[in-house]
Amino acid sequence: MVRILMNGCCGRMGRAIAEICKEDPDAKIVCGVDVSDNTEGLDFPIFKSPADVDVDFDVIIDFSHFSVIPAIFSLATWKRKPIVCCTTGLTDEDLKILDEASKTIPVFKSANMSLGVNVMIKLCRMATKLLYPGCDIEVVEAHHNQKLDAPSGTALMIADSIKDEIDGDMQYVYDRQSVRKKRETTEIGISSIRGGNIVGEHEAMFICGEEIVKVSHSAQTRKVFARGAVAAAKFVMGKEHGHYDMSDMIDSMTGGL
Repeated sequence: MVRILMNGCCGRMGRAIAEICKEDPDAKIVCGVDVSDNTEGLDFPIFKSPADVDVDFDVIIDFSHFSVIPAIFSLATWKRKPIVCCTTGLTDEDLKILDEASKTIPVFKSANMSLGVNVMIKLCRMATKLLYPGCDIEVVEAHHNQKLDAPSGTALMIADSIKDEIDGDMQYVYDRQSVRKKRETTEIGISSIRGGNIVGEHEAMFICGEEIVKVSHSAQTRKVFARGAVAAAKFVMGKEHGHYDMSDMIDSMTGGL
């Protein structure tokens, strides 16, 4: 059984991960860290700061705020424990902290913890290899009306994976209204939709002359991200120091297909 320290345990994702662990005989949250006093329903010890933790654990899952990155990574490196970093909005300084930590511990980082999204990315890479340059490529994402950033980090993650498979310079185009010109084959269009309570939908379109190939993913609940985080915690256990992400976990499950 993997014993988890849940950083950000009182937040929506922390609570979703706690629910997943209650259903999983191979994962248990043994303690949490959160500045919030709203601990109702959480049945493990909770500390205000990573420095206060006095419970033994195997791995950290971090789903909190980027401001906590220095403290939680200090704990991880001090204890020589792997960490699954799910926190977004990291600065260049934060990324330097991750790089430094990876020299001594396993650091698992992904912009999206959904296994399905990362399978989608793998399929997009394959489609790009087979269809480009004989197609135009568009990425469309939709999220709830409270989301602040656009495009989503996952949409950029998808676009980046497509771009990586293309030998040549590609440009991201977010707004076609401001420029009146024909579409270039070196463009990857990225569009955003905001409305209602959409959890997260992403689609990549490979638009050829005679056919259109679409690869899409729709998250029904936030539990898909929680389940992915727990799977990542199990995966990173026992690994050597270094950087890991969802593609590494998927490769381990599929034999590198």
